This record gives sequence, C-alpha cells and structure tokens, in this order.
Amino acid sequence: MVETRKRGRKPKAPASITETMDLEYTSAAQSSQNDGFVAENNVVSTSAANSNVDNPPPARRGRGRQRKAGAGHTEPHVAASAERRPYQNGGVVLEPPSQSAARVVAAMDAVVKVFCVHTEPNYSLPWQRKRQYSSSSSGFIIGGKRVLTNAHSVEHYTQVKLKKRGSDTKYLATVLAIGTECDIAMLTVEDDEFWEGVSPVDFGDLPALQDAVTVVGYPIGGDTISVTSGVVSRIEILSYVHGSTELLGLQIDAAINSGNSGGPAFNDKGKCVGIAFQSLKHEDAENIGYVIPTPVIMHFIQDYEKNGAYTGFPVLGVEWQKMENPDLRLAMGMKPTQKGVLIRRIEPTAPESHLLKPSDIILSFDGVKVANDGTVPFRHGERIGFSYLVSQKYTGDTASVNVLRDSKILSYDIKLTTHKKLIPAHTSGKPPSYYIIAGFVFTAVTVPYFRSEVRTSLSLCILFLFFVALLGMAGKTAPLLKFEYGKDYEFDAPVKLLDKHLHAMSQSTDEQLVVVSQVLVADINIGYEEIVNTQVLAFNGKPVKNLKNLANMVDSCKDKYLRFDLEYQQIVVLKTKAAKAATLDILTTHCISSAMSDDLKS
Repeated sequence: MVETRKRGRKPKAPASITETMDLEYTSAAQSSQNDGFVAENNVVSTSAANSNVDNPPPARRGRGRQRKAGAGHTEPHVAASAERRPYQNGGVVLEPPSQSAARVVAAMDAVVKVFCVHTEPNYSLPWQRKRQYSSSSSGFIIGGKRVLTNAHSVEHYTQVKLKKRGSDTKYLATVLAIGTECDIAMLTVEDDEFWEGVSPVDFGDLPALQDAVTVVGYPIGGDTISVTSGVVSRIEILSYVHGSTELLGLQIDAAINSGNSGGPAFNDKGKCVGIAFQSLKHEDAENIGYVIPTPVIMHFIQDYEKNGAYTGFPVLGVEWQKMENPDLRLAMGMKPTQKGVLIRRIEPTAPESHLLKPSDIILSFDGVKVANDGTVPFRHGERIGFSYLVSQKYTGDTASVNVLRDSKILSYDIKLTTHKKLIPAHTSGKPPSYYIIAGFVFTAVTVPYFRSEVRTSLSLCILFLFFVALLGMAGKTAPLLKFEYGKDYEFDAPVKLLDKHLHAMSQSTDEQLVVVSQVLVADINIGYEEIVNTQVLAFNGKPVKNLKNLANMVDSCKDKYLRFDLEYQQIVVLKTKAAKAATLDILTTHCISSAMSDDLKS
C-alpha cells in the first residue's frame, strides 16, 4: 500500500514486521488527503525492506495542472528522499534502512515463480489418470544453473515452467531430482537466456532461536513477489507431511500461505537458511510456518551430486521406547550412570536385523550418548531426537552403535540404507499397479491409495484425521465418518488395513499388501459385488507375496477353479476358463486397454 503523507514530514515507521509486502510495481491511482491533490496514474515502487515507507504518489492540482518540483525534488514525479537508487526500468525506490535488508533485496531477484501442470494417477481406476490441473508455487536459483522448489510443487508433473521476477516470459524447466522425504525438488532450464542477469542464492548456517528470517515467494493474494518477516521460534525434528518422515525443521512466526511453497527464507545477511514448505492451520494457532533448514537442503544437493540421483535419507530400522522409568532401567540391568532407549522391534529387511536384537538398549550412536528420552545434545541449551544423527548420514554410510545386552556393552558397525516399507508412503511418480481377472481389480496398497479411498475405508478416514488435525478440523471428523458409513461405521469399515499400515513390517524387500480394490460387476462375479478393499491372503492355497506373484499364478493356473482366500475368512471361487474368457468382455465394456499394468508385464 502506498502511504500518503504531508510534504516535508518524515515517513512513519512500519506498523508490523510480519505483514506481507507486495514488492512489485503497484498502481498509485489513489486519492490523497494532502491539500486536495489526486494521485496521478503512474506506477510507484515500494521498498523491499519496508512495506509502509514509500514515496508519496506524484500529484496533480485539482484543475489538471502538474505541480512543479519543489525543493529537494530532483525528478518531476518523485518525492523528496534522502536515499534513492535507480530501479530496472528507470523508476526510483527508497534505499533500505540497513545493509542487511539490502542484501535480502538483492537476493530476491533469484526467486522465481513455478508453474506446474499435474496429472495425478487415479488409484480407484488405476488404468486411468485424473483430469489435469495447474498450480503455482515458488522456487529460487542456486549454483550450477539449478533451481530448488518443493517436491509437492511438482508432484506428478506433466509440464513445469519458471518465470523470473520482473519478466513476462515463462521458461520450460526440466526436473532433475525429486526428494519426496525431504520435500525438495531440483529443476533446471536449458534456455541460456533464463540465467542471464541473475546471481544464485548463497546458503547460510543453521540459524539460532530468535534470529530474524524473511520468507520470499509468490503466495495467493497477488501475482507479484511477496515478503513476510519473522523470527525463528523453534528448532526440532518435525513431521514432514508430504514425505511422511521426520527430519530437522525450523518453526517461524512469519506467515506462509499457499504459493509460498518452495520459496527461500533469508537471514539478515541475505543468505538462504531454509525453504518454506508447510504451515499449521489451527484455531488456537496463528502464523506458525515451517521451513526446511540448510542441513537438510545440503544433504539433498550433495546426495544428488554424489550419486547422480536422489537416493534418500537412511533410517535406523528399529522401533524403540523411552527408558525414563527407573524400575524399567533396573530390570534391564542398566547402571545408574547408563542411559539409552530400548529396542522393541527391528525391521526384518534392515541390515542391522542380523546384529541388533529386541530388548537391546541403544547407549550411543556414532559416539554420541543417547538419553533415556531418546534425545542427544544439539546446541547450547538444546536437545534433539537422536534420529537427527541418523538423518545426517547418506545411504551406504556406516555408523557405530553401542548397545547394552545382558549387562554387557557391545559395539556394532551398521551400514545404513533406506528401508522398504510394507505400505510405501509414495510411488515415486509411477502409476499404480493393477491386475484384473473376471472383474476383480487387484492392486498393491500404498499411502496414496489410502488417501484416494478415504470415502470407502475407515483406515483411510483415520489417516485423514491426521491431515485434518493439521488443518484445525480434528474435532469435526467423527461426523464425517458417521455420514459416510452410517451409525455402524465402526463395524463396517476394514480397520485391518490401518493396523497393517501402522504396525506391520515387510518380511522381504519385494513383499506387498495386495487387495481387491473393487469388483467390476458382471454375470460371472454375481454375489461378490460388495467386496472392496479386502486383502488377498492366498491363491489356490499358496500365499500371495506381491501383486506380480498373484498375476503370474493366476495366468499360469491349470486348475479347474480359481480360489482366492481373503481376509475376514472370505472365499472367492471362479471357474478358471470362464473367468479368463469373461475378462476380455469386461475390459471392453469398461474401455480398459489391458488386464494388467505395464510394470507387471516385464
């Protein structure tokens, strides 16, 4: 907003440092209350460091005669100012009041607007894709002719374009890597014109509490660049909603709105200290935004540079519990000076499954002692979850772990890898797998499949609770469940899928949870129409290992009947020849090109 003021009077100080500021050119055709003058319809620049301190608009007299430049006016349309600098198109803006703010202003030219066309998979009808839609977000230029933004900004992308600040050209971009867990994506542009006249952003160190941060991006509410300012209010291990992981994050009190995603957060030296990626919307919370800090960003960049692709963040494949209870510590043979956490379960597919055992007590990780509450020293006066130490490693790195077993301290060198989950949190941009026989649509369960089936499964509705809680709607979800299932929704929905999502572990790297997602009604499957989202346990007496294993067994079956053993003691029996013959007619009726997805054909 262009503030009007009387001639010769000093401009007022800004009212709030957390107010979003529009830094591009804005129209100055506004009425002035000073001496009856009306502002001329010329553009006026606003200061990047101060949203309320602006040059007063050039004015006309009531009869249309232009005023003469008074004392201190060096240009006919610019008000008096002690500090000015030329802008790109010849306009004039006020010089920021400090050098630190000037550094942020210079870095803002590296912030770009990201336009993406998405085409999401249709998990309910896996042979199709949903209707495409468009979104806009933010990004910024780094060294090596690369651009960083959020992974969810380009998820399931069909086309990505970038536009620089002050430019009217959109440049086609290429996606180099997508880090789903850390919610970061790396892009590039082949057109050399895009990189002209722009300096890449420099990265700064991890900020401290109460350090000032400035978030720059293109949020909703306008088309030009916008700035919000605040301070770092918390540093801890955060839940990354898009990645379904927990990594180091910054909480800030600057507003982060839709469209800010992927935009940089600068410190007072003009260096990038993070990437805006999510915010907390709750009736009891105001201006709580979250930023991906530089350690996570540098891990993503160095991982890509080292391996030529994103390999992910390794995890220690164990479930543990706190050892804060003194009786529990005595029962486990711990000395008063010993601290650690108790291993409850170990992922069977994790390399450490052959070394560590349940009931082992992790005393230290890479020489850093673990407290009874699972935290380790972080910085002066701060502690953080010891998973932070694991996330600093790269896939294939080795870590030393000391454990207490039978009152003896044992040391193991463990090779860290990314672990296979029974129900993957993401499909890495790949379309869902499916197999159809006699109208039965089989698919492998993933978290995106859960989300798409939220209207037909309680497990997904409860998973939906988690996301709704982040939006401040936690108390309104039970009526949604009752509306969907009626008063007996507790008994009608398949809760076992949720139990497996939360607690089940893969016994092998290729294990999948296969379900009948729906039945395409035909004469051959009469009586089976209501089967939906039910796990397939066995086929003709043999356990189902994964979807491809099921498809191979069905296609090669020479028995008279096809028998599928489902959960809840349900049985499906079909004549083999009739089922295979009916499949083609069902595919034709529903305009399905193939009975199985391409990944199952190879």
